[in-house]
Amino acid sequence: MGKCNLNHSKKDVQDKLDFQRNYLPDRITDDLDLLLRTECSQEILNEIFHLIKKYDLSTNAEQELRNKRLSDLLSI
Repeated sequence: MGKCNLNHSKKDVQDKLDFQRNYLPDRITDDLDLLLRTECSQEILNEIFHLIKKYDLSTNAEQELRNKRLSDLLSI
């Protein structure tokens, strides 16, 4: 995934999550829903957005890498 200079709002992230919800593991979507109800740094919002962007088009191996990174972010 390339570096993006755009800042994504909570709404952007929530919309992307809603779009990808059926492809992501339930535990991750549940945790992301909870996280998005709290204050998040812009850096975290941007990273989550890019981890779930085009998740449905990713290979299984890429999805596992993204799941790991999302889990790491959610455990902070």
